[in-house]
Amino acid sequence: MKRVFAVLPFLYAGLIWYLSSRQGNPPSDTFQFWEFFKDSLHLIEFGILYWLIFFAFAAHGRFTRGVSIAAIFVCILYGGIDEIHQLFTPLRSSTWIDLLKDAIGVLLSYYLIQRYQKRLLLFIGGTRNGH
Repeated sequence: MKRVFAVLPFLYAGLIWYLSSRQGNPPSDTFQFWEFFKDSLHLIEFGILYWLIFFAFAAHGRFTRGVSIAAIFVCILYGGIDEIHQLFTPLRSSTWIDLLKDAIGVLLSYYLIQRYQKRLLLFIGGTRNGH
């Protein structure tokens, strides 16, 4: 199971890249629920990446404060790289607001993990190194 946890962040990052590579829809003047929903995903998309990194390190007993901070930077950096990538994808947009939403999702995930870390570690059978 530890190997699965170790691979999941990479698979998920690949999924993010794949979905960002897909051509977007032409802009529309009318409100479309799907577009609103898709924009809202920025808040959770990179938060999920942070959770997967947490589970990967925690399952091996190696989740420390330093790893936690590094994971924040890695997730936000990957969000920035993803936004740059979207500049070159037809009918996709890249905005600072999207990157800000990515960062908020990561920081919210950081907060939740810090708040409930003991329970989460018990759930996955990890240890509490560095905390």
